[in-house]
Amino acid sequence: MNIVIMVIFLVLSAFTLLAGVMVVTVKNIIHAALWLIASFFTVAAMYLLMEAEFLAIVQVLIYVGAISILILFAIMLTRHVTGEGVRQLYQRWWIALLVAAALFGLLIAPTVVNYSWNTVPPTAPDQAATISSSVQIGTAFMREYLLPFEIASVLLLVALIGAIVIAYEERSARRQVLTLAEEVALRQQRGASLLNAATPTAPDAQHTGSAPSQP
Repeated sequence: MNIVIMVIFLVLSAFTLLAGVMVVTVKNIIHAALWLIASFFTVAAMYLLMEAEFLAIVQVLIYVGAISILILFAIMLTRHVTGEGVRQLYQRWWIALLVAAALFGLLIAPTVVNYSWNTVPPTAPDQAATISSSVQIGTAFMREYLLPFEIASVLLLVALIGAIVIAYEERSARRQVLTLAEEVALRQQRGASLLNAATPTAPDAQHTGSAPSQP
């Protein structure tokens, strides 16, 4: 393997891990979303490094262009929740760290030890490289993976409808922002109502003035 490609891969891997750590450690939720977008970009760069241009484009279009925008819209709908005043670490955080490290070791150690790292044999000069194209991926979606593809479509549709319903309920329950003319008219109406409540009516004043004195 070329040493330049190895260096680029190590740099992208380190930045991806750094971005993932920053997503779960920063307190501001907007900064966490931006670090998540950065990690998506580095994963797309890794796909380009592996000569999988289609997957890189899909990564940018779906995750960076759709999922990240959906997360940012969710943050905008809950704009009063920034997460800056929330406690980041709890007293027993080290227990969760040990459990996560143990699970990671149990999953990675057998893979590294038992997996046979076979390299791809070089292709003949008169033979084209067998790289899956978008046509082959689309054919696989419509044949071998048709049922999972349809289930994922239904789940995404349900999530989209649920997001619309939640946003509509929050919008209807949210206080309406008045224009300048509506705010002036509302203040005048409130001032007139307070003035009428403070000033006694004429019949009450006459009745009070003409009341006979008691011996």
